[in-house]
Amino acid sequence: ETCEDKLVLATNKLDKAATAADDSDRMRKVLESRAHGDEERMKKLEDELKGVRAQAENADKKYDEVQKRLQQVEGELERAEERADVGEIKIVELEEELRVVANNLKSLEVSEEKANQRESSYKKQIKTLSAKLKQAEGRAEYAEQSVQKLQKEVDRLEDELVAEQEKMKAVTEELEQT
Repeated sequence: ETCEDKLVLATNKLDKAATAADDSDRMRKVLESRAHGDEERMKKLEDELKGVRAQAENADKKYDEVQKRLQQVEGELERAEERADVGEIKIVELEEELRVVANNLKSLEVSEEKANQRESSYKKQIKTLSAKLKQAEGRAEYAEQSVQKLQKEVDRLEDELVAEQEKMKAVTEELEQT
């Protein structure tokens, strides 16, 4: 805006200076036609004309400076627009990446929920199996005790059988001897 304002001001000044130069030129022509007899007046007008020309040159210089500055600002604007375009492209890329990340996050949340459900189910199964294991261990312990008792009974009965067989053998031998 400031460059444009400066440009407008410089243009206005240039227009004013150009208008002033045109006015002075016309005035000079009128005065030259009248000034054949009036040397002092003509010199004064020539001095005024020099001043106006100097102003016009100054205005031209200022206009050139403003023009250069305007070109610089336009170049800077072009570079800024290019950076803005690159920024917009990056924004679009980041938005796409964000969308992908959001989708991944949703997928992970669903997976987490399923995993939590499986974990809960596994915990219930573990609890049930632990209870069954305790029962089975209790039954196994009882069965072992029963097996031991039965083994002792079997051992006792075998011992009795052996003893009875020996008695029977002894009785049979006695009967055979008599």
